[in-house]
Amino acid sequence: MSKAGSKMRTMKKVMQKVNHGNLIRTNIPSGMAVAGPPLGPMLGQRGLNIAAFCKDFNARTAHYIDGVPLPCRITIKPDRSYDLVIHHPPTTYFLKQAAGIDRGAMRPSKEVAGKVTLKHIYEIAKIKLEDPPSQLTPLKQMCELTIGVAHSCGIEVVREIDPKEYGEFLEERRHAVEEQLQELKEKKEAKLLRK
Repeated sequence: MSKAGSKMRTMKKVMQKVNHGNLIRTNIPSGMAVAGPPLGPMLGQRGLNIAAFCKDFNARTAHYIDGVPLPCRITIKPDRSYDLVIHHPPTTYFLKQAAGIDRGAMRPSKEVAGKVTLKHIYEIAKIKLEDPPSQLTPLKQMCELTIGVAHSCGIEVVREIDPKEYGEFLEERRHAVEEQLQELKEKKEAKLLRK
């Protein structure tokens, strides 16, 4: 009994306290970290030097175009220092860029917002495999996940795209999106008038 008790005491001394409340998961636009809300208060309440963090983040994301959403994982240490892990932009961002669109479909099962090729899917999957949570995922599975995200955005996956036809499709789609936005605006105004 006493041997087990002394072993437990020595183990307690060796073990480091694990605090699960010190991880922040957030999206920060590349090169645009500022001390204001929402990032400033989030870091400030955990005792981090906000100005130093913003300077560090902006320096580490200088190679990206400004404003690209970057998922970040910030682990705060007891001495108020931090570990910052910056992932690649979300899959939806890459898919919309590849399809040449600004937004996905409002009703993905009923409309096509854009099209990407299998080569786009493969390249996006290879980039997303570099993110820490996905490093052990097989490439085939990552491609399947990327296709699933494309379908959820209303983006059709095809073998090849004819540039001329696709240009015409995008022009038609732009008009359809404008009509949808106008319809949403009218609904919102009507709802405000009812109140």
